[in-house]
Amino acid sequence: QKQLVESGGGLVQPGGSLRLSCVASGLDYYAIGWFRQAPGKEREGVSCISYSGNSTNYADSVKGRFTISRDNAKKTVYLQMDSLKLEDTSVYYCAAGLLRKGSCLRGFRYLEVWGQGTLVTVSS
Repeated sequence: QKQLVESGGGLVQPGGSLRLSCVASGLDYYAIGWFRQAPGKEREGVSCISYSGNSTNYADSVKGRFTISRDNAKKTVYLQMDSLKLEDTSVYYCAAGLLRKGSCLRGFRYLEVWGQGTLVTVSS
């Protein structure tokens, strides 16, 4: 069964850090993307990492603050979020799919499986 499970969300003050995890099962050789959706807003892409980890990409709004990584032996993708801002408050989802030409810069050809989401709240 193909499945993604996120964890690591919570309440953090502005300027703080959180690390999200996305554990995959039944999904080999897939790229993983992190997405987020705030109340009343459309879902947006946050970051992407290829299966090898050689290709990554970030939304402009999180560049320099968020870092994506993966440990394929543990079937886990991480999103390290530093210097969090109020506007980072969202439900964060990970999704697995195939990339166009194997590059995060070219985006996903399709996304096959989504996790259930984990809530990140940045508040003082």
